This record gives sequence, C-alpha cells and structure tokens, in this order.
Amino acid sequence: MAELITVARPYAEAVFRLAKESNTLALWSDTLANLALIAGNKDALDVVANPKCSATQVQELLVGLLGTDASAEVKNFLATVIENRRFTTLPAVATLFEELKAADEGVAQAHIESAFAVTDAQLAELTATLNQQLKRKITADVSVNPDLIGGIKVTIGDLVIDASVRGKLTALATSLKS
Repeated sequence: MAELITVARPYAEAVFRLAKESNTLALWSDTLANLALIAGNKDALDVVANPKCSATQVQELLVGLLGTDASAEVKNFLATVIENRRFTTLPAVATLFEELKAADEGVAQAHIESAFAVTDAQLAELTATLNQQLKRKITADVSVNPDLIGGIKVTIGDLVIDASVRGKLTALATSLKS
C-alpha cells in the first residue's frame, strides 16, 4: 500500500497545484472522485489492461465517461496517467488530493472510536477541543468499538490520540515488561 501512495503522491500534488492556480479545486475534486470510481470498476480495469485497446482509445473512453468534466487539463492528466500505466493509482490520487485540499483549507478529518455511543453534545465538545488544540477545523466520523473498554481513540492523519482504557492497559503492560 505504501508503494501505491508513493506512486500516486506526485500526481496528486501536481493536480492540486494546477487546481489551486486555476481556482478549480471543486471541479478537480469531482473529476478525481469520478475517476476513482471508474478505476475501481473491474470492467474498466479489464479495458485498460487489454493490449488490444490503445492508450488513445482508453483515454477517449474515460473522457466520454466523464462527459462535461473533461477539460483540456483533465485530458492531459488522463493521457499522462494512461501512458505511464498508472490507472490503478487513481483512487489513491483522489484520496491524496482531498487530503491536500483539506489541509489547504485548514480542515482535518478525524476518525473517533469510542467504547460507547457518543452524543451530539459530546462530539461537539470533543471537536471544539480538537479545533482549538490543532488550530484547524475538525470534521469527524465516529464509530463504536467495544474493544476499547472505555474512553476514545482519535486518529487524524498520522496523529493518534489514544485515551482508551485498552490503550492505557497496553501502555502499562509494555512498561512493566521493560
């Protein structure tokens, strides 16, 4: 997986710079989301991998599927992706693009795991605290994970805040072993 992201990152960064300069972040966001859906389709993967289909034919097919979203820049992007045989990286490119866009907008996506259901008031208080501590607007999705025993675990990109009972027990057990 790390290799896929390593390959996808330059594409995402290049598209992000282009979109930022041309003030088309929303358009590129939609286009990359559509391309990611197409790249996740088995039939589309079969067509792209088929040696009987030329790069031009594949590009024309994808442009046709995108319809009005296919600007000259999108066509150039697709030509590069197809020529370099990077079609399967499109979902990762879309994900990385969205991360760059969110970071540029000062927004971060948090995944919150809780041992028990979180009320709207608790979620609002938690996101307000995270907003203040990280100096970014935090949007959060919440899932219940009874394995945590109690407390919460917050993941924002590479940052993990483990305030769960399980996390504290694991840390204690690790410190007792050393």
